[in-house]
Amino acid sequence: MYDSDSEEKEIIDIPMLPMRNIVVFPYMTIPFFIGRQQSIEALEEALAGDRKIFVVCQKDPHVEIPAEDDLYEMGTIGNILQIMRLPKGTIKVLFEGKERGKRLKVDLDSSSYHAQVEVIPPVEDYDPELIALTKTVKAEFKAFLKKLNRSTDSLDKIVSGDYSPGEIADMIIPLLTLDIEKQQELLTTMDSKLRLEKVYSRMLEEEEHKKIEQRLKERVQGQIGKTQKEYYLNEQMKAIQKELGTDDLKEEIDDFEQTAKDSGMTDAAFEVVQKELKKLKMMPPTSSEANIVRNYIDWLVQVPWKSKTKDNLNLDHAQDVLDADHYGLEKVKERIVEYIAVANLVGNLRGPIICLVGPPGVGKSSLARSIARSLDRKFVRMSLGGVRDEAEIRGHRRTYIGALPGKIIQSMKKAKTDNPVLLLDEIDKMAQSHMGDPASALLEVLDPEQNDTFMDHYLEVEYDLSKVMFICTANIKQDIPLPLIDRMEIINLSGYSEFEKEKIAEKYLIPKQMEENGLKEEHVEFDREGILEIIRSYTREAGVRTLERTVAKVCRKAVTAIVKDKPEDPIKLDSEKVVEYLGVKPYKYGEVDSVNEVGIVNGLAWTSFGGEVLTIEVNTMKGSGKILLTGKLGEVMKESAQAAHSFVRSNANDLGIYSKVFSDLDIHVHVPEGATPKDGPSAGVAMTAALVSALTGIPIRKDTALTGEITLRGKILPIGGLKEKMLAAKRAVIPKIIIPEDNEKDLADVPDEIKSGLEVHHLKYVREVIDLLLERKPQPVDDKDLESELDDQGKNVIQGNTVGDFVQNESTISHN
Repeated sequence: MYDSDSEEKEIIDIPMLPMRNIVVFPYMTIPFFIGRQQSIEALEEALAGDRKIFVVCQKDPHVEIPAEDDLYEMGTIGNILQIMRLPKGTIKVLFEGKERGKRLKVDLDSSSYHAQVEVIPPVEDYDPELIALTKTVKAEFKAFLKKLNRSTDSLDKIVSGDYSPGEIADMIIPLLTLDIEKQQELLTTMDSKLRLEKVYSRMLEEEEHKKIEQRLKERVQGQIGKTQKEYYLNEQMKAIQKELGTDDLKEEIDDFEQTAKDSGMTDAAFEVVQKELKKLKMMPPTSSEANIVRNYIDWLVQVPWKSKTKDNLNLDHAQDVLDADHYGLEKVKERIVEYIAVANLVGNLRGPIICLVGPPGVGKSSLARSIARSLDRKFVRMSLGGVRDEAEIRGHRRTYIGALPGKIIQSMKKAKTDNPVLLLDEIDKMAQSHMGDPASALLEVLDPEQNDTFMDHYLEVEYDLSKVMFICTANIKQDIPLPLIDRMEIINLSGYSEFEKEKIAEKYLIPKQMEENGLKEEHVEFDREGILEIIRSYTREAGVRTLERTVAKVCRKAVTAIVKDKPEDPIKLDSEKVVEYLGVKPYKYGEVDSVNEVGIVNGLAWTSFGGEVLTIEVNTMKGSGKILLTGKLGEVMKESAQAAHSFVRSNANDLGIYSKVFSDLDIHVHVPEGATPKDGPSAGVAMTAALVSALTGIPIRKDTALTGEITLRGKILPIGGLKEKMLAAKRAVIPKIIIPEDNEKDLADVPDEIKSGLEVHHLKYVREVIDLLLERKPQPVDDKDLESELDDQGKNVIQGNTVGDFVQNESTISHN
C-alpha cells in the first residue's frame, strides 16, 4: 500500500506519450501507433536515452493537441521494446509497462512532450484474507478463461506463476470488458486487496452476463417460428443453389412465367406452361430432362400469340408497291387489290389461299414479298422443295431426341407476329415417303375452316393460323395433289413476252446490275438494240433469270474495259458491242429454214420452263411394220404417237397412202433432244402430220407450228399453256400457228404484243391440219389400183411411185 507521506518520493523528468483510448497497466506488453510530431520527438528522445517513457491516457480521445487538464494524473512508466517505422511518418511501438507514475508537471509546448513524474512503487501487505482472495481470484480466472476459450500459455502463467496480488490484478484487468474510465479507476487504485476485489467482482459479473446471454439466446431460438425457419432454410437453399450454379434457374423460371403472362397465349397453353414450370422446379437444372422441358417452354412462350402488325388497306398504296416491284402480272395484281378492297368492307383479311403457278424466273417468290410489303405485313419464306417427312410440317413429338416444332411454327416464331405473309415455296416439289406425306399434313394448314385450331405435334396445343396470309408457288400444277388444289385459288403466271422482258430489263435488271458492278450512267449506255440482242440471241426462257445473268456479264465486261482503257465517252452497248462481249450466239433469231422437208414438223410444247418449239421427225425404212419411238418420251406422249399411227393407218387411203405400206415398212418417230424428258398429249396432231408427210413424201411447211391432242376419229382436242406456246413460236419467228378450235376463246387472255405478227389458225379436225400444213393436199388412193398394177407390172406403186422407188428415196428423206 502506498503512503506518500511515510516514504521519500522519487520524482523523475521523462518523455511522455499521451494516448487515446488506451490505458496501460504495469506488467502489460502492448503495441500501439503514434503519429503526432511531439509524440514522435518524445519517442526519439527516449530511444536516445534509457528507452524509458511515461504513458498516460487522454480523457477525450478526440482532442488532437491536449492540454494538461486533458490528461489523467495516473499513468504507467515503462520501456520501449521495439519500434517499426511505417509510411507517412507513423511509428508502431511495442511498449512494456513497469510501474505506476503520477503526473506532477507536463511540458506540452516544447518540440517533444515531457512530464515530471512521481514514481509509485508497489506496496504489498500480505494478510490471510488477501492470500485467500488471491487463490480465489486465480481459480476463478482459470474457469473464466476456459468459458471464454481464451486459454493460452502466457495467460496460464498468470495462474501458475509466482506473482503478487497486485501484479495478478494488473495482469487480469486488460482482459476484462471495461470502459476507459473504469480502467483508469483501477489504475489509480493503489490498494492491492481492493484492486483484486474489484477484479474478482468484475469477473463474476462478466460470467453472469455470459450466462444471461446464453439463456436469452436459447429462449429466442426456441421462439423462432415456422416463417423464420423457412426464411433461414430458403437463405441456405439460395446459398446452396448459388454454389451449385442453380441460382439462375429461379430467375429463368420467373422470366418464363412473366413472358407467358405477357404473351397473350390461350388459357390451355398457359395451363401447359404452368404445369411444365412446376416440373422444371423439381428437376436438377443440369439434367437432360430439364433441358428438354426448358426448350419446350421456351417455344411455347416465344411463339407469337397476340402480337400482330396493322394492315395497310390503302388500295393506291398496294397498287403502287406492286407496280414498283414487278412489271406486268396484271391478273395477280388485280386479285390482290380485290382482296384488299374486300377487306376494307369486311374489316379483316381472312381470305382465300393463293397459289401462283408458272415457270421459273417469272417472279412468283418476289411477288409474294411485294404483297407483304403492300400490306405492311411481315414476310416469311418456307421452302418445301424436297420435303418428304410430314414431321417437317407438323413437328416431331417430344419423345424423340432433338425434337422440334414443324416448319410452320418455326416460321411463325421467326415472323414474331401472328398475321404474317407466309410463302410456301415450291409446293409441287414435295415427295411422299415411308415417313409420311407432307402434302397431307398441309391440308389442315391450308384449310381456312380448320387452321384456327392447328395442332403441332411438338407444342401439343392449338395454335391459330387463320390470320396468316398463305401464298404458295409451283411450277407444274399437275404435280400438286388434288386435295391441296381444292383448297387454293390457282393463278397462272405465264412467261414474259419479248416486249415485257425488254421493259423488265430497262426498269429493273439493268439498274440493279449497274449498281452491283459500280457502273454509272456516265460509264455505259444500254441501247435498245443491245437489249433485244441479249433477249433474242443469248436467252431462251420463260422468265428473266438467264437474262439477268447475261446483263451482269455484259456489265462486268464493260467494267473491265473501263478499268483497262479508261475511255472518255460512255461505252454504248449496242448489238455489235453485245456480240463482242458475249461471243457466239447460242440461239438463232429470225432465221427460218426456207426448205420444207418431208417428215419433219414444228410442234409446240409446254414445259415447266415455259413454251418450246419441239421438232418431231418421222422416218420410214424397209421392215415388217414396226413403229419405233425415241427421244425419252413419256407414257402419255407414246400413247399419242400410237393414236396418231392408228388414225393414219385407219384412214390411209383417204390420206393418199396404200395400206400395204404398213406391213412392208418400219416407222421411226424421234423427238430431239434425246436427253430431255418429254411428255403430254398435245403433240398428237403434229405426229399425225409428220407420219402422213413421211408416208406420202409430201414436205411440211417450215413456217408453221402446231399443237393439239388427237382422237382416234381425227378430232383435235383443246390444250393448255396457249400463251406460252404462242410465245415460243414468237421467239422462234414462226409466223403461222395451228391451234385447236376449242382454244379460240383463250386468245382473249393472250396479250396483243404476243398475237401481233402471228397468223393463228384454229381448226377442229386433223384432215384440215394436213391440208393446210403440207405443201399439197394428198390425193386419195385405192388399194385395188395397187393390186391391178402389181398384176400388170409386178411392182408395188404408191402415189405414182413404185415401192422400190419409194425405198430408194428413203435415204434422201432421212438426210433431209
